[in-house]
Amino acid sequence: MTTDRDGNPPTASSRPRAYATLPARTRGAGVHLMMIVLSLLAIFPLYWMVATSLRAENDIFSTTLWPSAPSLENYAFVLTKMPMLRILLNTMVVAAVTALLQVLTGLLAAYALVRWRMRLAGVVHGLIALSWLVPFQVTMIPNYVLASRLGLLDTLSGLVVPNAVAAFAILLLYHAMRSFPTEILEAARLDGAGHWRILWQIVAPNMRAPIASLGILAFISAWNEYFWPLLLSRKIENSVVQIALQTFMTQEGNLWGPLMAAATLASLPILLIYLVLQRHVIASFMKSGIR
Repeated sequence: MTTDRDGNPPTASSRPRAYATLPARTRGAGVHLMMIVLSLLAIFPLYWMVATSLRAENDIFSTTLWPSAPSLENYAFVLTKMPMLRILLNTMVVAAVTALLQVLTGLLAAYALVRWRMRLAGVVHGLIALSWLVPFQVTMIPNYVLASRLGLLDTLSGLVVPNAVAAFAILLLYHAMRSFPTEILEAARLDGAGHWRILWQIVAPNMRAPIASLGILAFISAWNEYFWPLLLSRKIENSVVQIALQTFMTQEGNLWGPLMAAATLASLPILLIYLVLQRHVIASFMKSGIR
């Protein structure tokens, strides 16, 4: 056994620094390697979607990672055989208006539950929470009958109105608003500010993070909505992108090339939103999971 100059065995503090930090570096490299592998697994389906959209019809089932002769024929087929740009615009309008209305109604309801003195406030909060647990299959028939009587079938308004109020939006903003300092609100009341002014000039500007999180989640949810547009839409030009994707899947077979091209076009807005608002998107999913 080796000893130091005084004849004592070496201690942990006297060992070389590189030796002491070697396990930590090894663990760090292992974690980074695992993250790289998981990232590749997550990105590969998107890559394969784009690669398939560039393949010719006789090259669809090829196992090569990249088409031998990339072509934009599938994109041209999608854009000429159906009003894809109008469908994307319809989906953008429906998702944006739905997200805006959910934020607006969620703010109003959350503020009322937090600030107004009501005996049955707890009961109302409980009923809202219970309505969140009711599946869509329970309410689709009454919603469809009501939309039919109001003349909202095959319209964009019919896709928006049933989703204008969401229990998730109310509960998320309710919990965020409960942590808002009451001293600031009481000071505003003493200065003569009413509830409307307090909500829009004091509360809402200071709740940008939860409002942004709710808006992003509501937009993505409305963009991916499928079942309700399937019930309400009659004409392809009045439908949304999820219904357009279904038209490439028939009993005779699936048009994989045009389907992947349409799916790529449908994914571009969401990917752009994620790239621009990456930090807010991640925060929204984390906060929604914690709540």
